[in-house]
Amino acid sequence: MSNPVITHQPGAGSYGTNVQTGEWSTPLCSCCSDLLVCALGCLCPIGLACYAANKYGENPCLACVPGGMSSMRTHMRLTYGIQGTVCNDAVMTFCCGVFETCRMTREMRIRNGEV
Repeated sequence: MSNPVITHQPGAGSYGTNVQTGEWSTPLCSCCSDLLVCALGCLCPIGLACYAANKYGENPCLACVPGGMSSMRTHMRLTYGIQGTVCNDAVMTFCCGVFETCRMTREMRIRNGEV
């Protein structure tokens, strides 16, 4: 019995965006592009972080673990083909926590076709 020969590699998933640009879909401070996420980020940032972790398939408590959102950002960036470094992930989540959590949530919603 012979093994089948693979002639076609699987492509990227069917996301809301068609082109893998290597960049985030929205800038860091682009709150107006998804007002629901922006409002939740302003009113209850830890709630948004728990929602984002859960929506990404992680335990919602990840948002309460030191470095949890940074590791989720790294995984998300690698999964979606977004350029960057682990050091940049840590700095962005530490210095711009709420804005970065909003951007990660927007990215998931855009790629899942919810926006």
